[in-house]
Amino acid sequence: MLGHDDLVSWFDRLGLPETARSLISHIRSSGPSRRVGGGSSNVCGRYPSKKMGVTIQFESHRVELAGIYEMEHDPSTLEYFDQPPPIKLNYASPAGRRMGVWHTPDFFVIRDHEAGWEEWKTEEELQRLKDRNPSRYLPNGQGGWDCPPGAVYAEKLGLYYRVRSSGEIAWTFQRNIQFLDDYLRVEPLPASITGREKVCAQVTAIPGLTLDRLLQLTKESVSADEVFRMIAVNILHANLRAAPLAEPSRVEVYTSAEAASAATPCGSGKPQPIFPATLHCGTALIWDTRLWKVLNVGNTSIGLLSEDQKVVELPITAFEILVQQKKIELVPEDLKKASQLSILERTSRASERDLRIANYRSTLVCPYLHEQSLPVPADVPLRTFYRWVAQYRQAEMSYGSGYLGLLPHHGAKGNRMPKLPEASRREMAEAFEQDYETKKQKHCTRPGSNSSFPARTKE
Repeated sequence: MLGHDDLVSWFDRLGLPETARSLISHIRSSGPSRRVGGGSSNVCGRYPSKKMGVTIQFESHRVELAGIYEMEHDPSTLEYFDQPPPIKLNYASPAGRRMGVWHTPDFFVIRDHEAGWEEWKTEEELQRLKDRNPSRYLPNGQGGWDCPPGAVYAEKLGLYYRVRSSGEIAWTFQRNIQFLDDYLRVEPLPASITGREKVCAQVTAIPGLTLDRLLQLTKESVSADEVFRMIAVNILHANLRAAPLAEPSRVEVYTSAEAASAATPCGSGKPQPIFPATLHCGTALIWDTRLWKVLNVGNTSIGLLSEDQKVVELPITAFEILVQQKKIELVPEDLKKASQLSILERTSRASERDLRIANYRSTLVCPYLHEQSLPVPADVPLRTFYRWVAQYRQAEMSYGSGYLGLLPHHGAKGNRMPKLPEASRREMAEAFEQDYETKKQKHCTRPGSNSSFPARTKE
């Protein structure tokens, strides 16, 4: 919840009048104005909110509880209060007579850049209320609903009044939020550092790796519960509105929302149309049965890199003609999977220390590549940072994964050439093979004598 200084700063940032500040302060300091009750078609209850530190009432488990889940996990929602003090709405009755009604909205919500009352109802209930009195609830022509008297009351204070219906609830998101809610409430057993580094490494190396594949790759080092907790606390990113987590083969995992927006999906299995505007550095293409990587996408031309490291620059118009003639196509899924297996094999051979170093470097390089920001700490020289960027881009073009370029190669350092001459090594190999790697029992010679006797063996 907001502290006193944070609240004053928020008031000033929004420029709210004194009447609105007093009203909001009163709502924050007072409890719910009434206790909710269930009915024949809904179930009431209480939700233990970690954000608010209190239990929040809901009068409908189908609509209001969904609204609570949305506000509880929405970063832009700072505070929300159930059953705030009633407000008076003035509107015309069906007979045309002016009337004033005291109304208790479901919630009062404080967000980053606004605040106001919200009323949650089902589409069926809103339709019945509209038929009874269209002056209070009516469709807004954009798929939603308005309450004109509520909007008039709120606008005078610089606030909003919003009608939320069951038709705008994203049920996949609701299902995933309820799935992850337990991971946020229960303290899990701590995962090994090695396991966490490996999870982050796999996802960074192959953005869009499906959740079921990730769980399979890391099952020896990290439990599935720990992977789901990493998603719950945003160490890993999954689009919770796209697919249910209970169906992991449909869920794609990234290191962040920015990485998800910048990457092309790797697990969809559907052919994607090629547009120059959607290509990025490292995209794999097939041109005349040969594999090419996109090197650069400019305003007038596209640079391609062949397998033998030759660069070809095509004008945009020529590239589009080749695409239309199906002479240039995206790499088929079977080749993508083979490439992914090679990438995963290289990351699996890396040590814990190498993974930790590469993960740290990726937290600096990836924001620079996606957003052109320069988050370089003081202990990393700019020359070193730009070398990491170059290594990332080179690995992305060569292997399809820039992450491989960030892995240190300590094991390859030093002179690894054999020190002994070839003849000496050959004689040593023959001696081992003929004298030691044999089943024949060896005889030894008695000291000071030319006779030999069998070696003593244990009975």
